[in-house]
Amino acid sequence: MTEQLDFSALWPHWPELLAGLWVTVQLTVMATVGGLATGIVGAAIRSGRTTWFSRIWGAYVEIIRNTPFVVQLFFIVFGLPNLGLKMTAGEAALLAMVVNLGAYSTEIIRAGIQVTPKGQWEAGRVLGLTRLQTFIRVVLPPALQRIYPALVSQCIIVMLGSSVVSQVSYEELTF
Repeated sequence: MTEQLDFSALWPHWPELLAGLWVTVQLTVMATVGGLATGIVGAAIRSGRTTWFSRIWGAYVEIIRNTPFVVQLFFIVFGLPNLGLKMTAGEAALLAMVVNLGAYSTEIIRAGIQVTPKGQWEAGRVLGLTRLQTFIRVVLPPALQRIYPALVSQCIIVMLGSSVVSQVSYEELTF
């Protein structure tokens, strides 16, 4: 018995599929930019001295990394309106994806920063750079190079996770 897939029934619907693909690409790009920005800020906070803010950020990272994405999405879609924050399905989907990638990328980027030799921090200080300038210009670029494969993998996971947002009636590719 030989089975053969027949995709001819999908050809009349290619405009809808193309529109869904475009929405998925847009959602993924925006979530990646927002999540990586969140991750860089979070990694900077978590790499410094232990303060109450770094502990709060650490709690955020642990909560997000230890709950399924669909639970986070449902909390944002159904929980935040009870707190008075109303948003569309698209905004909720984007927020959930940014929050999720932000937590994961915080730890990935922090790992890259931690393996940066102390000499680079000292070199920035000797050159007269501020701590922020040293972080952005001296420490962050080689740290991102080291963790590039893990970071790209996480961004791909976010793109694959975008299919979950159809559960809240957001019309992306798998809707």
